Amino acid sequence: MTATVPAATPEVGAGRMSRREVLQALSGLMVGMFVSILASTVVANALPRIIADLNGTQTVYTWIVTTELLAMTATVPLWGKMADLYSKKLLIQLSLGLFAVGSLIAGFTPNVEVLLASRVVQGIGAGGMTALATIVMAAMIPPRELGRYAGIFGAVFGVGTIAGPLIGGVLVDTSWLGWRWCFLIGVPFTLLSIVLLQRTLHLPVIRRKVKIDWLGALLITSGVSALLVWSSLAGNKFAWASGWTALMVGGGLALLGLAVWVESRADEPIVPLDIFRNRTVSLTTIASILVGVAMFGGTVFLSQYFQLSLGKSPTVAGLMSLPMIFGLLVSSTVAGQLITKYGRWKRYLVAGAAVMSVGMLLLATIDADTSMLLLSIYMAVLGIGVGMLMQNLVLAAQNDVPAHELGAATSVLTFFRSMGGTIGVSALGAVLANRVGTLSAEKLGPLAGGATGGEGSTEVPDLSALPEPVLKIIQDVYGTATGELFLVAAPFAVLALVVVLFIREKPLHTLSGEERRVREEAAAAVPGAH
Repeated sequence: MTATVPAATPEVGAGRMSRREVLQALSGLMVGMFVSILASTVVANALPRIIADLNGTQTVYTWIVTTELLAMTATVPLWGKMADLYSKKLLIQLSLGLFAVGSLIAGFTPNVEVLLASRVVQGIGAGGMTALATIVMAAMIPPRELGRYAGIFGAVFGVGTIAGPLIGGVLVDTSWLGWRWCFLIGVPFTLLSIVLLQRTLHLPVIRRKVKIDWLGALLITSGVSALLVWSSLAGNKFAWASGWTALMVGGGLALLGLAVWVESRADEPIVPLDIFRNRTVSLTTIASILVGVAMFGGTVFLSQYFQLSLGKSPTVAGLMSLPMIFGLLVSSTVAGQLITKYGRWKRYLVAGAAVMSVGMLLLATIDADTSMLLLSIYMAVLGIGVGMLMQNLVLAAQNDVPAHELGAATSVLTFFRSMGGTIGVSALGAVLANRVGTLSAEKLGPLAGGATGGEGSTEVPDLSALPEPVLKIIQDVYGTATGELFLVAAPFAVLALVVVLFIREKPLHTLSGEERRVREEAAAAVPGAH
């Protein structure tokens, strides 16, 4: 039996927002989206300095990144569900406020314990911003016109992901700034985003009695957290095949299984299971996981390759990622404009997945002697593929669900993409560490322990402390291991291409999400209406 939902009572702006109003609101969204994504990547080149200043350990090195990603990934479904029930404007400002508080605490942290706690707060805020930005876009803009804006948004997401190491490197290398500004730099931009959204974002609020499934949220968060913690520690703190693996994987899967049972019986489930009956949502979800593993799992280690294998400084390492940024920026923007003009989107998903696969395979050939020209071309190819694929997966899903499920569908895709990326970073990081240890042991013999910490170690070597002959070997080892890492990641990109081929193309809606919601609720209120 379906409960009757009271008619929508818009607070403000019941009509469609004008193009000018949309652009003004998008400016606030894009600023917030950029800094929230930046939080995950800006510390990449600053970590060695942070660990040294705060007297942290190698375990802390990993967890400074992992805690933020884990909190962001685990809370995305909850933010998405609340977006279907409460004021999107209020929620997005709340998420930005949490992010600003976490950033301030991180910037002034006196020790690693406070830093890790602040990263959790940052992650919760970033999870809300990541999920809500695309939900708000879909509420304001019809899918038929969304491509024009989604391309820009996809570019912001990609630039934030890839430019983070560059910005972090510049901050660390600038004596009067330092690593604390890797956290503090986001605060003024976050406050600017809150002000812009307060002034420009006008969406109707659907007033109805709601009930959040807190038990389902707790079980989903706990189950996902257990799996993410396992993927970050396995191969480092304990063997992949071990009792700890059995306990954490078994416990995580058991919690998620219980979550499925609870969600199937909840009146307002966090993740509506019915949504997966939609073929497009199911396929785009699978593709998002694979894209997350391939893109995040592969590209996050490029900065390390630039510094350890090619011997570049943090700033130069960041600049070397520009070809990927430009490739992503151009392809996502052009594809978005073409989708808006012609209304066809599947061709860009297929082309993006194919080009991304080619980029991965090209990067699998790199080593310590690869020329800058070839490296730039390979990264540009990868960026072009990701730009066409990533954001348009969300567009395809949003176009194929009822308006009242826009939040759930968007957050499901964001959640699984983030989870795929987090697991990809952890798992491929363990593969890289093991390959570095093994190759070092083969080429250096007894000297390997002093250079890398021993076989299987995740300790990052200090290149300045190594004698010239050993330095050359270590650079060669990291170059070879990074190339092999992309070879491991490439099949995930190819699988994404296969999945995308099975997605059915449907005409894009010409009404915004809020306009569709009002029509659907009006139809539901009329007896016998379909």
